Amino acid sequence: MAVLVGRKAPKFTASAVINGEEIIDDFSLDQYIGKKHVILFFYPKDFTFVCPTELHAFQSKLSDFEKKGVQVIAVSTDTEQSHWGWLQLSKDQGGIEGITYPIVADTNKTISTNYDVLAGEYDYNEENELIANGEMVAYRGLFLIDKEGIVRHQLVNDLPLGRNVDEALRMVDALQFFEKKGEVCPANWSEGKEGMNATHDGVADYLSKN
Repeated sequence: MAVLVGRKAPKFTASAVINGEEIIDDFSLDQYIGKKHVILFFYPKDFTFVCPTELHAFQSKLSDFEKKGVQVIAVSTDTEQSHWGWLQLSKDQGGIEGITYPIVADTNKTISTNYDVLAGEYDYNEENELIANGEMVAYRGLFLIDKEGIVRHQLVNDLPLGRNVDEALRMVDALQFFEKKGEVCPANWSEGKEGMNATHDGVADYLSKN
């Protein structure tokens, strides 16, 4: 599994559903560089079980992300038509009606591959026939990208393990605190708590008070 932290986030242009209803062909990560922080998260499949709970959880906190200047983007290897169809189903039908942030269609699986979250991989058998080991769907990857397009945090969960959206918000807070104050964030830091100077004296002072 590649570590992208500290590196430029792989760029992409792909089809997506935006505003919960409109399909566009040229959705690009580039439009946010220099303007917003980005939470880019991958999920395995439309019309499944853990996935809608995550998508709704991000929607429920969307205003919190937006207040912090963060764009939330979802990606899976399903088609844009599949995304659109899922958006037409209500929660009580297992659907994602009401999701308004972009949902990207990684149908050629290049985005998932470039972020190294594709669960399966291609190989050749003894007859030189192309085979697949595992499903070609994305793990539950999450990437926090700063305004310069640099990945500052990444998390990858296996397929059965849903993510904590509050933790994603905490990481946004920590990054923005560091960007604004120049202080680092110690263990279990959360918004409103004090940071720490990245010096021996700063560590000693912090530990003596905590």
